[in-house]
Amino acid sequence: MDKSDDNEQYRVVLNDEEQYSIWWAGREIPAGWRQEGTEGTRDECLAHIDKVWVDMRPRSLRERMAQLDA
Repeated sequence: MDKSDDNEQYRVVLNDEEQYSIWWAGREIPAGWRQEGTEGTRDECLAHIDKVWVDMRPRSLRERMAQLDA
């Protein structure tokens, strides 16, 4: 990675399946995604995702599995 990229700002984004990603802070968020609320460097955003995204299964799968367990 080039040093000029170290200061680039990102935001954490989330889709309807509660899957996380990062997106450049200065760009429009793509359709199907919404801002989660965290902004910072790439490393800061990825560290936040590592903390909060503990179940990698899509929301629809988690809900379907919970119904089977009920």
